[in-house]
This record gives sequence, structure tokens and C-alpha cells, in this order.
Amino acid sequence: MSQFIKIYEDKPSEAAIKKVVDVLKSGGLVIYPTDTVYGLGCDITNSRALEKIAKIKGIKLDRANFSFICSDLSHISDYIKQIDTATFKILKRALPGPYTFILPGNNDLPKEFRKKKTVGIRVPNNTIARAIVQLLGNPIVSTSIHDEDDVIEYSTDPELIFEKWQNKVDLVIDGGYGDNVASTIIDLTGYEPEVIREGKGDLDIF
Repeated sequence: MSQFIKIYEDKPSEAAIKKVVDVLKSGGLVIYPTDTVYGLGCDITNSRALEKIAKIKGIKLDRANFSFICSDLSHISDYIKQIDTATFKILKRALPGPYTFILPGNNDLPKEFRKKKTVGIRVPNNTIARAIVQLLGNPIVSTSIHDEDDVIEYSTDPELIFEKWQNKVDLVIDGGYGDNVASTIIDLTGYEPEVIREGKGDLDIF
């Protein structure tokens, strides 16, 4: 039976965050708020959970372009190759924020992602998402939830999200209304930052 719990972003309850982390550690799937759209996530170290998300999205796991949700920049170095000062300054300026940065992956990526040369990194400006990752101790793999029918409320109203997803996930967090604009995706693997998708993140900071 899927759980539905309310967590307040201005002061996330430690007990509620622990409940979410326990679900993730046991291989469960969680829908949680970010600074953009609600995300569907699981523990990056749990192969079974990763397979479940890929199945829901209808894609092969090794082809999936999932984001890694980190609590801060210190987590990032676990999964990416060493970056230069200019790249680090961009990340420091933009994060936490509504951006996904494509960066070169290193050899410590979970085995499911070793074939990938790059990885998408997110540090959302949302205290609930960051508190979950911090307590978990490693990133969560994440993908946005979308509607086939483009009814916006289904991906912004937590109660409607729960109605639609309760048979597919183990827990849905009500962290208030979500946004319906996805993150801005910036590729930092080349000589110049390249905008892959313009979303909520302001491009002026680059």
C-alpha cells in the first residue's frame, strides 16, 4: 500500500524525512517535490529500484537519461571526472537551483550507468529533496513525472499525483503544489556551456 505524507518545505520533519529514506533504502520508489516539477526517484545504489523506474518509463536502464539528485556540490565529485575552475564556478553560482548540468562521468558510477560517458547532476533549491539525499548518504536517481494527456494539475497537485501513481510507487510526498516547468539543462562537457533545454533556470547567470 502506497504511503502519502505531508512534509513542509520551510521546516521538514526529521521523522518524515527518515520515513522516506527508509522506503528508499528498502528499494522503494518515491515521488518527491523539487524546485521545478515533482520527481520520481530511487536510491542510486539499488539495482532493483533502478530497473523498476526504467520499466515505468518504458526504457532500457542503460539507455536512460536519469538525473542524479545531490544535496550539495560535495556529492558531485563522487561521480564525475575532475572539472576545471571555470566549470566549478558555474556550478557554484547556479546551485542549488532549477538546473540540470551534464558533466563527464567517472569510473565510480553505479554499474548500471558505466557505459554512459556523461551524467546529469541536479542540486534542487528545495529543502525536502536535499534533506532526503543528505540523510540517505548518496544521491537519488530521478526523472520527472509527466502526463500523457498534458493535464497540468496531475503533475503539480500532490493529491492528484498520489491518485494516479499510488499503484506504481511506494510513497508520495505532499510538499505543496509543484511547478509545471522543468529544469534548464546545460551541457558542460565542451569548451562552452551549451543549452540543451531551456526551462525554469535563468540563462543570464551564464
